[in-house]
Amino acid sequence: MVVNEVTYFVTMGVMGAIIYLFLKSEDWKDLVTFDAFKRLLLGAASGFIYQILYSEYNWPNSVMCIASGYLGTDFIVGVMNKFSPPLETSEETT
Repeated sequence: MVVNEVTYFVTMGVMGAIIYLFLKSEDWKDLVTFDAFKRLLLGAASGFIYQILYSEYNWPNSVMCIASGYLGTDFIVGVMNKFSPPLETSEETT
């Protein structure tokens, strides 16, 4: 069933995000910040996108889905930064 596949891949994406958070956090307080929540949501989105693009349901796809949850957030944020309009900076002249 498609719902089971989507749930499985979203869970694997979140697992990758959780692994990233545990490896990169310095304190338990780092796990309850907005950045951690954002990474978990983007990890789930990466898992969903991977579910749309995968070829067949097998073990290597599970590992790659975890990797996409781990690395996908950086990719998604990078694409958003690339295509968002630049912020205007005010330069002071002295």
